[in-house]
Amino acid sequence: MRAILLAAAITLLAGALPASAANPIITSVYTADPAPLVVGNTMYIYAGRDEAASGEQNFLMREWRVLSSTDAATWTDHGAKASIGTFRWAGADAWASEVEPRNGKYYWYTSVNGNGPGWMDIGVAVGDSPLGPFTDAKGGPLISDSTPNSSGLNIDPTVFTDDDGQAYLYWGSYWGARAAKLKPNMIELDGPVVTPQGLDNFWEAPFMFKRNGLYYMIYAANDTGGCVTSSSYACQRYATATSPMGPWTHRGVVLGQVSSTTNHAGVAQFNGQWYMVYHNAQASGGGNFRRSVAVDLLHFNADGTMQRVVQTAAGPPPNPGGGGGGNLALSATASTSYVSSWENLSAVNNGVTPSSSADRSNLVYGNWPEQGTQWLEYTWPSAKPINRSAVYWFDDDQGIDLPASCRLQYWTGSAYADLPGSCGTAANTFNTSTFPTVSTTRLRLNITARTGLSTGVLEWQAFAA
Repeated sequence: MRAILLAAAITLLAGALPASAANPIITSVYTADPAPLVVGNTMYIYAGRDEAASGEQNFLMREWRVLSSTDAATWTDHGAKASIGTFRWAGADAWASEVEPRNGKYYWYTSVNGNGPGWMDIGVAVGDSPLGPFTDAKGGPLISDSTPNSSGLNIDPTVFTDDDGQAYLYWGSYWGARAAKLKPNMIELDGPVVTPQGLDNFWEAPFMFKRNGLYYMIYAANDTGGCVTSSSYACQRYATATSPMGPWTHRGVVLGQVSSTTNHAGVAQFNGQWYMVYHNAQASGGGNFRRSVAVDLLHFNADGTMQRVVQTAAGPPPNPGGGGGGNLALSATASTSYVSSWENLSAVNNGVTPSSSADRSNLVYGNWPEQGTQWLEYTWPSAKPINRSAVYWFDDDQGIDLPASCRLQYWTGSAYADLPGSCGTAANTFNTSTFPTVSTTRLRLNITARTGLSTGVLEWQAFAA
């Protein structure tokens, strides 16, 4: 990696160009360092653009682009939505970035070369929509070499906002992973920079997400102990934790060596399916400095571990979503008071239409041997307008049976409030309830079991007003 000084900003491209459903997903330009974000029924990918000439052995990156899809297979390139010119204090190197929503705005965290002391800094731009327009949110770097305990190379920011609203920033390279809390304004650190523990063989490119109450960190590693055949390349290892600041437990390799020397990836759940976005050198004329974004399916084992991603040229099949275009459950994060160790929480919003309440052909959620009242909850990063819910109960004719009753609640911002009406307890059908539209970031389903029994769910839908 070398610094590339540029004298002028790049003009933002306004055109939106569709691309065919295959890997790489965009071939009109070279794209790299992807970070996904799901908003409603759209998946966005924020990526840098590789502009190096054929045979050039250096990064030439001056802008960040936005790609989008409503089926995770066919993608539209919306052009450059930010560039080094977005930051007047910066001079070059539009490296890896990520966008995080908060309070109706979208914060774009970028790796960029500042004009002042130090090499790479982390800047923040802000916009009112996933497509911007984006402007400098701070007027200077959020992270620089002058930040106490900063990384040896301050690049590759990933930001994660937990259910309680606390946001966390991870970044780093040259084996220097770093983490810090962010203030609610998303442009200031809220406490000291710490060095995460347990990210074995960390090199760079962290990306953080949460699934079923467990925190996941994927990151680039370049060791030859099961990762790559040559340390000139990289794989994606991952670790898990029960707290967003760790300590982390290394779990293994989730994405093997790709055809470019760098390996940068992100993870998103979209329309009930998990995906990994990454880059390689597979586009025509591609190379280590002319990379392209690819997307493939990501699968989890029943114990929450991740299966190694199979890299394909075809890419994933089209996935426009199930249960209707307004089913917001497909983009929600599910949590629960209890799930049986042999069942799976991800069953409740994987977009399946069961054949009956005894259908075990897909994943199922159950809370045996718990009795009384248990709960399921959906969480979204921003408020959603909801006026209808539908739940399909699981009944195994053993310890899990139809519930005695159920109750829906929504989060007001400070407490849970009941929604009117009953959510229904019938077998072999979606039990639908409608109510006046509420705008909320959390929807909760309280399920009370019959005496001596537990309850289960095959699918729970929530619809936009």
